[in-house]
Amino acid sequence: MTTANAAARLENKWNSALAQDMDEPEKLLYRSNLLGSDKRITNYGGGNTSAKVTQKDPLTGNMVDVLWVKGSGGDVGSIKMDGFSTLYMDKLNALRGIYRGVEFEDEMVGYLPHCTFNLNPRAASIDTPLHAYVPAKHVDHMHPDAIIAIAAAKDSKALTQKIFGDTIGWLPWKKPGYELGLWLSDFCAKNPDAKGVVLESHGLFTWADDAEDCYALTLEIIQTAMDWFATETAGKTAFGGAVHDSLPADARRAAAARLMPAIRGMVSGQQHMVGHFDDSDAVLEFVNAKDMERLAALGTSCPDHFLRTKICPLVVDFDPENPDVDATLAGLADAVATYRTGYQAYYDRCKRDDSPAIRDPNAVVYLVPGVGMITFAKDKATARISGEFYVNAINVMRGADAVSEYQGLPEQEAFDIEYWLLEEAKLQRMPAPKSMAGRVALVTGGAGGIGSATAERYLREGACVMLADIDDAALAETAKNLAARYSSDMVRTVNMNVTDEDAVIASYANIAAEFGGVDILVSNAGIASSAPIEDTSLDLWNKNMAILSTGYFLVSREAFKLFKTQDMGGAVVFVASKNGLAASPNASAYCTAKASEIHLARCLALEGAPMGVRVNVVNPDAVLKGSKIWQGEWLDQRAGTYGTDKEGLEEMYRERSLLKRSVLPEDIAEAAYFLASDLSAKSTGNIINVDAGNVQAFTR
Repeated sequence: MTTANAAARLENKWNSALAQDMDEPEKLLYRSNLLGSDKRITNYGGGNTSAKVTQKDPLTGNMVDVLWVKGSGGDVGSIKMDGFSTLYMDKLNALRGIYRGVEFEDEMVGYLPHCTFNLNPRAASIDTPLHAYVPAKHVDHMHPDAIIAIAAAKDSKALTQKIFGDTIGWLPWKKPGYELGLWLSDFCAKNPDAKGVVLESHGLFTWADDAEDCYALTLEIIQTAMDWFATETAGKTAFGGAVHDSLPADARRAAAARLMPAIRGMVSGQQHMVGHFDDSDAVLEFVNAKDMERLAALGTSCPDHFLRTKICPLVVDFDPENPDVDATLAGLADAVATYRTGYQAYYDRCKRDDSPAIRDPNAVVYLVPGVGMITFAKDKATARISGEFYVNAINVMRGADAVSEYQGLPEQEAFDIEYWLLEEAKLQRMPAPKSMAGRVALVTGGAGGIGSATAERYLREGACVMLADIDDAALAETAKNLAARYSSDMVRTVNMNVTDEDAVIASYANIAAEFGGVDILVSNAGIASSAPIEDTSLDLWNKNMAILSTGYFLVSREAFKLFKTQDMGGAVVFVASKNGLAASPNASAYCTAKASEIHLARCLALEGAPMGVRVNVVNPDAVLKGSKIWQGEWLDQRAGTYGTDKEGLEEMYRERSLLKRSVLPEDIAEAAYFLASDLSAKSTGNIINVDAGNVQAFTR
């Protein structure tokens, strides 16, 4: 096998007792999820499965043959029943009669909706004819690294014959589509005993008349390839051997944290991009190797790999034996510009009369010797998955080059996949991005009521969020809750004491390595104290100033450093307090520190404006729900100050307000969203009071 976990054999997870009561569509779903659960079998979103099922026609009542096949854009590992397209087999067979030839094959996709069974709204994929025209009842199409290493080798056909004999056939490269479906049909007719086929530079098809048999066969064929590679590559040095040593793990991450914001700023011209860093063993072996640059220049082979990783990666000029990140940063802009020029030339060489306009000319994959791989995409999940696909490509290159000679897709074929009109139509059908797609936010006090509500508001709009807090247990619980409702890709945590300069600096290095940089700072870490001035100790005064003034300074200063590196603007939102504008009895330390926050925000608004960085303030008042500062002495102290008990305090605050309404964390989050979003793109240096109305806090 060509991956790092080669020693582990593929496990047949089929549970006959569980499957015995399933109907054929349910077995198809079961088989699909099992296959997709192991990334050695197929990558995320890659491959598809099908079953030909006899069902009652809802219109005629007759029993008809129906093709169940993974729909367009799905993932076999996570697919549900509604992820399958269903089509009449007789109508799919009738398409043969209207096919006008390979130059018109794309028009056949437009006929697939006419074949829909039972008004199923799931769009059929381009691979539907390949499944329909294989005579077996069950078909698997997978993208295992071990098979693609065969498919991408220069002598792919000979290797397939050598490894599998007549059991598995071979077909030359052909772009997925109707014509390839006919090729596969013809192959099956001429080779009735074959159990599958390797598609050059693409993947594997296997088939059987029973769902369990098909699953077992797919595993068997992939395992055979893995075992063959293990034997053939034993003792061989991969990629020509190492010419670099990796930096230590902490130094690798530190280098990535410095490189990623700079790259992010350079590649986010069309939309905000999010980064992902990978320094796994497979990646380090490749980026440190003698043949890395030769192989990287060839690009990937499998269409799924290529669509996720572009024509080729950008190799960053970094010498791990002389790890000068500053020198690399100095040359990075020219390297990115050179890549763009090369991509434009590739587009100009290969474009056709009806090709879509050139898309983002920046690289997706950045290879850094001694450090690892960085990927950038429109969101964190896509950046991570793009990296996973390139690891698949690394595994393929390792295997193919060890037993033969690796070859990527020919340039024109690669272009025709990337700028395929059908692929363009799919892109055009995608929903518009959410208002904060591609944005990265750091929220201090992120485990509290206002912090977690603000994080959720941002996540709802597509942002990635790093929650910073000193309470590890609350951080973990908050992150678990948010990740479950949104995505684990989008949520990170860091223990940050905002008064500790080193901790703050380290936290920004963390967010840079996790997401590529930062766009939004919500400075929300809080404390509250109440005491008459004669009872206010110097320690209490300093504690308020340290957290509410110095802490806000430190997190803002480090945010500004990243904003400057990225050179793409930014937004800072201070969560201050009504008490920063209106004096309150027995709270001089707290009120003064909050006033300091507000004036710091005004100063930062002046400094940030030339960089496109906006700085604004939200002033809450009496947000009791979910607030950690209202859980301890502050609650008792304020109740005592106003001569009420704990239960009456919220009612007292509500009645004190002009609007007679309670203020909730979600209310503050809405203001924090407005001030960080493009809705307030022309606002800086402002204060929004979210206090249900307090005349003493009116700003004018």
